[in-house]
Amino acid sequence: MDRENLHLTLHKKWFDEILSGKKKFEYRDIKPYWTKRLFDETGKPINYKRIIFRNGYSKDCRKMIVEFLGVSIMDNKYTIKLGKIIEAMNL
Repeated sequence: MDRENLHLTLHKKWFDEILSGKKKFEYRDIKPYWTKRLFDETGKPINYKRIIFRNGYSKDCRKMIVEFLGVSIMDNKYTIKLGKIIEAMNL
């Protein structure tokens, strides 16, 4: 199943590390909420086109769009592989 965007909110530290290119993976706990967002009903990973990261919840917060390269399970966490930064806004 393909979808356009995965929306994720990050703390400043993690946002900055992705923006700088230092952080290449984003991690989420294996919980029903994340399972439903990352996998379809049959257990197949959802193939998003991109990830929209927000640094906070305000209307004018910093945002960036990053290429989505897939999801796997490592060290008892969902591991989202990040590609190139497509666009960064409100920096």
